[in-house]
Amino acid sequence: MSLTRHFNRGRDLARSAGDFASDMFAPLTVIGRGLRAHADWARGRWAATPKDHRGPTLFLSAAILTGIYLLPHGPLVALIALMASAAWVGRAPRAAPAAPRPDVADVKLTALYAALTPYLGGLDEPCPLYSLGGHYRSAFSAWEFDAEGRLTDLDLAYPAYFTDTEPTARARIEQVIQGKAGRAREYRFDWDEESNRLRVTTLAPLPTDIAAQPFVTTPGEIVLGFTDELGSHRTIPVHRGGGTSQQPPVIWRTGPRSAEPHLLALGTAGQGTSTLIRSIALQALPYGDLMLIDGAGTGEHACLVNRPGVHTVETSLHGALAALEWAAGETERRIAALNTARHHGVTPPEDVTRPLWLLLDHPTELSELAHAEGRLDPQDLLEVPLRQGRAARVTVVIADDLQARDRLSATVWATTRARVVLGPAGADLAQLALGVPLDIAPAAQMPPGRGYARLGTAAPVRLQVPATVDPLDEEAPAGLRDAVIALLPHRDTGAGAASPEAPATAPAQTPAPAEAAVDGGPVAGSVVELTKDAASVRPRPVW
Repeated sequence: MSLTRHFNRGRDLARSAGDFASDMFAPLTVIGRGLRAHADWARGRWAATPKDHRGPTLFLSAAILTGIYLLPHGPLVALIALMASAAWVGRAPRAAPAAPRPDVADVKLTALYAALTPYLGGLDEPCPLYSLGGHYRSAFSAWEFDAEGRLTDLDLAYPAYFTDTEPTARARIEQVIQGKAGRAREYRFDWDEESNRLRVTTLAPLPTDIAAQPFVTTPGEIVLGFTDELGSHRTIPVHRGGGTSQQPPVIWRTGPRSAEPHLLALGTAGQGTSTLIRSIALQALPYGDLMLIDGAGTGEHACLVNRPGVHTVETSLHGALAALEWAAGETERRIAALNTARHHGVTPPEDVTRPLWLLLDHPTELSELAHAEGRLDPQDLLEVPLRQGRAARVTVVIADDLQARDRLSATVWATTRARVVLGPAGADLAQLALGVPLDIAPAAQMPPGRGYARLGTAAPVRLQVPATVDPLDEEAPAGLRDAVIALLPHRDTGAGAASPEAPATAPAQTPAPAEAAVDGGPVAGSVVELTKDAASVRPRPVW
């Protein structure tokens, strides 16, 4: 114990002596550190001086030192200045230089190259583009990263034996690239089959702050939404963010000369199919009449009740069957009137040429209810408007859930040549909905109203539906609600108020839907009317 005590005491004395010496020689340590920094600086400057400038530099330095030596007290003042400068520079130890950050291309492209090697590498090739332990520069020719270090553009080569004509093989490569580059963004894949090259481009997000507004279009043109510059050759002025900007729209042309007379929109829950229905209704009302069937029964289209030009807004199965039976008869009547006018060489009457829109939101819900009750499927009544609607100026728009695609009738699939899919459906479901594979990898998460559109045989384009909220939804932003209210036709509250039985825009020759019957008897449906001023609910008869 005595030996341990003496050892600890000696260690404490040594530590105290070391601390005392460190404090005493601290100024000399600081000055020495500063002189070493000055010497390093001088060596660096000398090494950076060109050889042809070193002679004049030495002569100038010698002249300055001689001048300082000849001045009174010059050497002393120079020594004091040197010590002060050294003390200032050496007051704190120099931090070690930070290790250079690794090149983002070396890190991310190496990982991407290794991920593609199992799919694009060949074991029997003498000089393979993709091989274990290879370098990405052998296959990647150009790339770009943004300020955040995310991949924005990539140009790569692939072997000639890769089956780039098979959608499954392409989808596998696109999935690998999107997984390594980030699933939060959309990517366009341009496959050059002749040169065996693939160009990957990151797509900028589409604007989501475009509200419902009067768009600069001609009668018969419907703005489904907005896309990027590659998806449209046309721009229209749009009010956005307190100003006006030019945006490329997705235009759907309807009418007797349209190649895509009817529209089918599919999407996941909460992704904007009902918003698309409201947007189309607001654009169609100034030039035609419409009939809306809300199969989901959510009341999201109650703002259209009793509006001029709106025949009815139905939520019940009985009312929907009666309305669709009347629409089928109206289509046949229009066809007969048009044929008669052409036969006699006269102008068709106005009630025949005025467009009629049938808007159906989630009709498969009513189909299931009809099957349960043993009644006629509402989709069967759509066959006449769908097949003969183009000639009769009748346009059908159907919006439904993507998971209910199998419950849509074959006639709906065959006659709706304009397609829209909203939400993160995935490449497989998007191909089923649009009819062709996408050359764009959808993002994992999408804002409401985001999706893709395909008109006829054209290639699919990106789509962002205008924010057309339910004006009776108190949780929606007030600015968006006011924008929709401004587009709604004002209700006529006078003595000659329009009624669903005889709309203000409907001609007198139009057969009254009250005569429609389902299963041999008249049906009295009802619709729930909500007013903007008060959230009152009152049923009113439809037929």
